[in-house]
Amino acid sequence: MIRYNLQFFAKEGMGGEKTEPATQKRLEDARKKGQVAKSREITNGLELLALFLILKLWVGNIGIQFLELFGNIYSKITDVTVFWQGTMPQRDVGILFRQMLMEVLIIVAPILLIGFLIAFIADLAQVKWKPTTEPMKPKFSKLNPLKGFKKILSVNSLVELVKSIAKIGMITYICYSYLKDKWPILLNLYDVTLMQALELVAKTVTDLGIRIAMFYMLIALADFIYQKVKFKNDMKMTKQEIKEEFKQQEGDPQIKGKIRQKMREASMRRMMQELPQADVVITNPTHYAVAIKYEPEVADAPVVIAKGEDHLAARIKEVAKENKIEIVENKPLARMLYANVEIGEAVPPELYQAVAEVLAFVYHLQGKI
Repeated sequence: MIRYNLQFFAKEGMGGEKTEPATQKRLEDARKKGQVAKSREITNGLELLALFLILKLWVGNIGIQFLELFGNIYSKITDVTVFWQGTMPQRDVGILFRQMLMEVLIIVAPILLIGFLIAFIADLAQVKWKPTTEPMKPKFSKLNPLKGFKKILSVNSLVELVKSIAKIGMITYICYSYLKDKWPILLNLYDVTLMQALELVAKTVTDLGIRIAMFYMLIALADFIYQKVKFKNDMKMTKQEIKEEFKQQEGDPQIKGKIRQKMREASMRRMMQELPQADVVITNPTHYAVAIKYEPEVADAPVVIAKGEDHLAARIKEVAKENKIEIVENKPLARMLYANVEIGEAVPPELYQAVAEVLAFVYHLQGKI
């Protein structure tokens, strides 16, 4: 006979198929590892749209600043050129280049800053603020060629391929539909002045970019929905995984059950040890039994020191008979005490009268009053 484990033939290996929704702990652990449902296309689309909107509103000002910058740079070139040799000293070239680079950065800095803010806000809106360095840690498992080959042939790779084809097709169609009526104007740019040509090119590029970005957002929205669904499916758990997680968080149910049983047994032993000190046992008479003890010098009211039902009630009555404790039948009072007073608690004021009558009866039988 060959022994084998049927779990190895399950769809997802040990534990079976992942059919159960992820627990909150599973999602929190994934979040700590940097695993979240996030679409890069949303961020890219918003950045692209913001870039062309800014250029649309600010391109004229940017153009003027660049023209002024080039004018200043060219004028300084003539100032530092050695007129009798027609060359510039190497030191002056470096200074002039650094100055030009700094002024270019100042001109484009607002655009870069806005792009960074939009990317930050887009990511924050998708995954909230909880930074982690876990994805930056080196993992040798990523060097596994088998896993890399599986990723190439995965459903996610197919989706990325479809997205790429959709983006290329979308950009091609938008460019063609927008530019097909503008080719005659663009081909005749040599007939207009430089400033008019620059304005026309800038307007064409920004309008085309805004159209592309708006259609790109449709792909980004579809990708965002896909990433949400994919993350939800990836986080699903097997029934065995849920059981193991529950054991880790709450402890083994069998062990907890044994602990509770031991605690009940210890409590019952203490209760039975204190039972001989009772003044009276009030019964149902068959279902409930409640032992009462009254010490005026210790407590202001009688205290329940033992109670039980069915078999435990019978055991309490046996111990009471062995210790010559009076057993009084009072069905309503026995039910009220059993249901409302825990062991070690005093009798509530609303039951003082009924319990006092029982104690008076017992003390009268014992000749104490």
